[in-house]
Order: sequence, then structure tokens, then C-alpha cells
Amino acid sequence: MLKAAIVGCGKIADSHASQIQRIKECEIVGVCDREPLMAKQLYERFTVKRCFSDLTALLSEARPDVVHITTPPQSHFHVAKHCLEYGCHVYIEKPFTINEQEARELIALANERGLKVTAGHDDQFRHAARRMRTLVQSGFLGDGPVHMESYYCYEIGQSGYARALLGDRQHWVRRLPGKLLHNIISHGIARIAEFLTGESLQVMAYGFVSPFLKGLGETEIIDELRVILCERERTTAYFTFSSQMRPALHQFRIYGTKNGLALDQDQETLIKLRGMRYKSYLERFLPSTMFAKQYIGNLTTNVRSFLGRDFQMKSGMKYLIESFYRSIREGTPVPVPYREILLTAKIMDSIFVQLEEKRSRVQAQSQMTMHSALVG
Repeated sequence: MLKAAIVGCGKIADSHASQIQRIKECEIVGVCDREPLMAKQLYERFTVKRCFSDLTALLSEARPDVVHITTPPQSHFHVAKHCLEYGCHVYIEKPFTINEQEARELIALANERGLKVTAGHDDQFRHAARRMRTLVQSGFLGDGPVHMESYYCYEIGQSGYARALLGDRQHWVRRLPGKLLHNIISHGIARIAEFLTGESLQVMAYGFVSPFLKGLGETEIIDELRVILCERERTTAYFTFSSQMRPALHQFRIYGTKNGLALDQDQETLIKLRGMRYKSYLERFLPSTMFAKQYIGNLTTNVRSFLGRDFQMKSGMKYLIESFYRSIREGTPVPVPYREILLTAKIMDSIFVQLEEKRSRVQAQSQMTMHSALVG
């Protein structure tokens, strides 16, 4: 029996508790939150053995084998380090850490202690995403990826979380280096990082506050981001984050030298993009028929999974947790390679550095303009 614990008992902790309880030969031996009432409500609703308000007490008394960290990102490094030092494997919700340096330290500590860590990039383990990975590994693209496009949108006006963020100038998200972006974009960036192969990478980022947020008096929260990535003049990628574009996409496209693939996370579909064109007028008729056939195939697959009770909204999280636990029990590789975790963190660091540099330049120019006006 694998003993699990959850640290941080907010909304996302519910998803972790639900998926852990679906896994055989696993039990939640404790939950912990600095706010006792938060720990108690999770403990009562999921019939957990014990609840704690102190991390050390959880680790020493409940003695979990693996700890799920679902606290705000600023605490991920210190909580994970404490758990690793106690001999626990660690599952960390996205973003893995605040920066690449913290990620490297945690991975080094885990390797040193013979323990395992993983990042909560569960979107990469949903049904269609797993089918996409299998096709890429089979050589469907041809000679590796040439270009990728990742879209990860967020409807900022639709959630209570967003309203709380916009209404609270002391909200914890505002204290992240990348603020709203920092807490969301790792899913979309990780999709790209999975298929990059080299270490030399150029990142060019441009972000701004949307007119919608400006109209609400917001000046700090960047909710529109465009990024271009280039790997040694071989593989390129575009990343788009938007709170305003409609439809609000969660898609990933990858193109190789032979064929391409289009993944739609919202519709849970994977479409094969044929590299060669048909001759003459056939190009106007056959592709539509083939796309229709593929969409029907996706529908059939999804219905089959649904009827087999394997189509939960968080099926990717369930699969990731199962894979992580299997790697612990059987000594198999972790589901999210450490290289991908570090590359995702590196790309995000570069994005936030560039956005901060731009903000500082704009602020400096504004001050100079004001000074000139006063002097004049």
C-alpha cells in the first residue's frame, strides 16, 4: 500500500484527492494546510485518516511515501525540499518551482536521496495527448519536428479565481515574477519543451495588458503573450497565451518533414495532417472526407472511453499520478523527464526576464518624459 499525503488544501487539492482515491493499493494518510479549517474540510469530505496544520508533524506522524504539493508556487521549493529531506517522493503542481535554479536544486536533491519528483503537467497525459505522443515516437512526423504551435488561453472574466485576483492587490499571484502568466502558461510551454531536443534555445517574448483589463484599471497583470522559440535554427515554435481571443483555444500543432498532427485539448481530438497534397481537384475533395472520418474516429474513441469510465475531466492527472506511483514502486523512469521540467522552467525564466526588462524600459521612458516636461 502506497501512502500519500497532500499539502495545500485549496481547490486543486480536491482533484488530487479524487484521483488518488481512484488508484488501487493507495491511501491518503494525511492532509495539511497552514489554515486548520482548510485541512479539516478536505479531511472530512474525502475521509482521510488525519489532518495537520504543520508540515513537519505530517511528515513525522503520518509518514507518507509520496507528498502532493498543491500550495501557491512561491512555497513549492521549500515544501518540496523539506519533504525530500524526510525521504518522501514529491508530486508538485504546476508551475514546478519559481525558477530554473530552484528546479535544478530539487532534482539534484531527489537524485542524491534516491527519490523521485514530478511536475503536474497532467494535460500532457490526457487521452488524445498520449495518442499524439505514440504517433510522434513511431516516426509519423518524419525526420523530427520542424515547427510547433501551442495555444493556451484563459477566460479571465469567467472564473471566481480571476475576479479575486483582479480585486485583491495583495493576491499571491501578483507576487509571482510572471504574475498571472506564471501560474498558467507552464502547461502550454511544457508541450513545446517535450519535443525540443537541443540545449541551445532562443526565446523572444512580447506581452501586454489587454484593453479589457486596462478598462478595469489594471496595469500590472499581463494577459496577452506571444512567444517565438528557435532551437539552433532547426526547430521553431510559437506560443500564444490570451485572455481575449475567441474561441479560447487549448491546442497544439506539430509539423515534421513528412506529416503533421493537430491536438485539440478541449474537444479531446487528434487529427493527422497529411504532408503530401493530392493531384488536381482531388485536393479539393478528399481531405474534407478524410478529416470527417478522423473526427468520427475521435468521437468513437471518446465515447468508448466514456462508457468504460475512463473519461474523467482530470483523466490526465489520474494517468500521471498512476505513472508516477508506478515509477516509485517498480523503479521505472518518471513520466515527465527531468530535462523537460528544467527546459520548461528555463523558457519561462527567459519570458519573464524579457517582460520585466520591457516594463522597466517603459517606466524609465515615462519618468524621463515627465522630467523633461517639468524642466521645460
